[in-house]
Amino acid sequence: MNTLENNAALANPPLSIGGVVLESPVVQAALSGYSDRAMRVLARRHGAAYALCEVLLDIFVAVVGTNSRNLAKIAVADEEHPVGGQLMGANPDDFAPAARRLVEAGFDCIDINFGCPVKKVLGRCRGGYLLGVPETALEIVSRVRGAVPASVPVTLKMRRGIDDSSKSLENFWRIFDGAFDRGVAAITVHGRSVEQKYVGPSNWDFLAAVKRHAGQRIVIGSGDLFSAEACVAMLARTGVDGVSIARGAIGNPWIFRQTLSLLAGRPPIPPPTMYEQRDVLHEHFRLAEELHGEDRAGRVMRKFAIKYARLHPNSLPVRDAFVSVKVNADWQRVLDRFYATDGPGRDAAADIDETIECGA
Repeated sequence: MNTLENNAALANPPLSIGGVVLESPVVQAALSGYSDRAMRVLARRHGAAYALCEVLLDIFVAVVGTNSRNLAKIAVADEEHPVGGQLMGANPDDFAPAARRLVEAGFDCIDINFGCPVKKVLGRCRGGYLLGVPETALEIVSRVRGAVPASVPVTLKMRRGIDDSSKSLENFWRIFDGAFDRGVAAITVHGRSVEQKYVGPSNWDFLAAVKRHAGQRIVIGSGDLFSAEACVAMLARTGVDGVSIARGAIGNPWIFRQTLSLLAGRPPIPPPTMYEQRDVLHEHFRLAEELHGEDRAGRVMRKFAIKYARLHPNSLPVRDAFVSVKVNADWQRVLDRFYATDGPGRDAAADIDETIECGA
């Protein structure tokens, strides 16, 4: 990072989303299958100013009953406020009751997903599909904004379009401007198209153009944020108001604190040591067990463990040991075996995973 980028990054003020004032411009994205309460709490403890729950189907949220597994998906901890709930669906009629349900559950902000590029989601006319039908997309925005109290901000997640056609770009701007006209407080823009999925680089030049067009309206940038240096560089080069870290935060909550350190003009924080990793791994399982129960926590935590293992100098054996975990005692045995001696950690940005769906 050069001096110019550093100075530009330092100029970024705290981020405000409607009436919700955040302590910094660094937030955690919604991540399908990952950003449950346990992950969000750890992100907030490590410096994320705000975090979003995993994307939820509008129909599911509106009818969720008392099943503990379902209730875990909308569970909110006192310490994680402000926290956002993200909705995805196809029918505008289904969004309003779902949005109200998320507010009742304790979410401080309602986000709408128009960005997911997964084939099965597109085939059901959800997520990124809606970037091709501006009328429906904007009707959904209106329904959600009208359904929740004025004090609850409504936000949007978009990609830069369905593809690289002129019609796609026209639809992007129509939805972008129309959503702000209908009262959204901020829009997160991912620099890839829906067609692109997670292949190739995120187009930061497009993000810069979006922010120039937006003026004082709040734009959060997304895409290719796998290190603190990348987060600071995006803020500096594009002028966006905040950065939304997605795949780069899975198994690496330290990325938030590392980014804040650079934004404050301090030296880079090195990767977490073995003992620092061990403490977080222990706490993450405890939080997951508290949320899901021990049996399900073991299953949930295996996919996190694969990501955490990237920070270990001996990552492959650690990963293989974690994937056989079933209960807390198994988890603790892996920690006792591989994290018993302190030492430097490994840079997680060395491994970029392109497989996480509906992240950023």
